[in-house]
Amino acid sequence: QLQASGGGLVQAGGSLRLSCAPSGRTFSRFVMGWFRQAPGKEREFVAAIAWGGGSTTYARSVYRRFTISRDNAKNTLYLQMNRLRPEDTAVYYCAATSGGDHPTSEAKYYDHWGQGTKVTVSS
Repeated sequence: QLQASGGGLVQAGGSLRLSCAPSGRTFSRFVMGWFRQAPGKEREFVAAIAWGGGSTTYARSVYRRFTISRDNAKNTLYLQMNRLRPEDTAVYYCAATSGGDHPTSEAKYYDHWGQGTKVTVSS
């Protein structure tokens, strides 16, 4: 239902923009988020945004480097990633939750998940 795209290989200090577009339904009224999973590590929260876009929350590790946004008219979620670091290398997943209006970092509340897109940051 959710398809993430935009990943790739980039040098440290570079930028990438990820997109997430659902198929078959609209998620404009859902809180949406980005998570990532690095090789050999647990999945971790990256950022989340309320359905209206007015409220966001970020993991400390990406704060002020990444920006989450959404265009409900296009039914698309974005993650602008700047000043990328090798430790940002991971598969990035977008997710949506129909529970509540506040962005949450808790993966257990997200009931729709997409295929991931791989981001590799070289040093």
